[in-house]
Amino acid sequence: MVGKKRLEEILNNFNNAKIAVVGDVMLDDYIFGSVDRISPEAPVPVVSVKRESFVLGGAANVLNNLSSLNAKVFAFGVIGNDDNGKRFLDVLKEKSIYTDGIIIDEKRPTAVKRRVIAQNQQLLRMDWEDKTSITSDIEDKILEQIKNNIDNIDAFILSDYDKGVLTARLSREIIRLANEKNKIVTVDPKPKNHMNYVGATSITPNRKEAMECLGIESFKNEEDLTSQMLKLKEKLQLKNLLLTRSEEGMTLFEDGAAETISTVAKEVYDVTGAGDTVISVFTLAKVAGATWFEAARVANTAAGIVVGKMGTATATPEQITEFYNELYNS
Repeated sequence: MVGKKRLEEILNNFNNAKIAVVGDVMLDDYIFGSVDRISPEAPVPVVSVKRESFVLGGAANVLNNLSSLNAKVFAFGVIGNDDNGKRFLDVLKEKSIYTDGIIIDEKRPTAVKRRVIAQNQQLLRMDWEDKTSITSDIEDKILEQIKNNIDNIDAFILSDYDKGVLTARLSREIIRLANEKNKIVTVDPKPKNHMNYVGATSITPNRKEAMECLGIESFKNEEDLTSQMLKLKEKLQLKNLLLTRSEEGMTLFEDGAAETISTVAKEVYDVTGAGDTVISVFTLAKVAGATWFEAARVANTAAGIVVGKMGTATATPEQITEFYNELYNS
């Protein structure tokens, strides 16, 4: 349990934290409208568009979460030389996020996911993206920016959506640089790339991702789950591993032991981006002076807030305090 005074102490330190996010940044484009008829040209609904909204997506949703939590945020990623890239940078600048680490690649588009929504239902999604690995030249530019800023950064979050930014070379070099400077590195991994993250501080896979990392189809029981997670932790030479388990909450594996935190969500409307919230708050709370278990508990509370909202959502320190006190009466 994290007492009320202790929670306030951790949250109050959020605005002193400096967190870097490296990964597959995207722009989420939501088109909202209504449907009153079927097209005479084809058996598809005709959407009368009412409004359009652009929000940060992919690794950029981690940036958005950290910004909402009052941290100083450094962004490292790749966009295209296009209108969506300009729009993306404008959103970051509005949030006072450091943007010099966002590299423009003339050969790839800014990653965009466009969703068409009517009557509270998603009718269509269109993706613009290039999933090929970034070139060594782009890797060098990102690494140069990281080296220029690393002394002003407390922790790195590697947000891997498998869109080509977090290459093996880039991931391993960031971890090496961070370890040399005693910086925290947490990773939201894609299973196919998990060996790129040997030597990180922590990873935060969900149950399915963890099984894919291990090459297994299921856990026999809780004892087997603990054994397998500790095996994965040792394989990747991590200090700890945070497994998110949906309705079962999350479990922190550290020092050969496991501690489970029950889920606190009252109602679940949308789990989109919940993993981004977890790694954001988990990392930020640790930088703010929490133990890893305290950080996991605060992250669990934040996740309980965002899954009760529609779309990619964030939580504020004030919302975390209110919800935590409501849950635990501390």
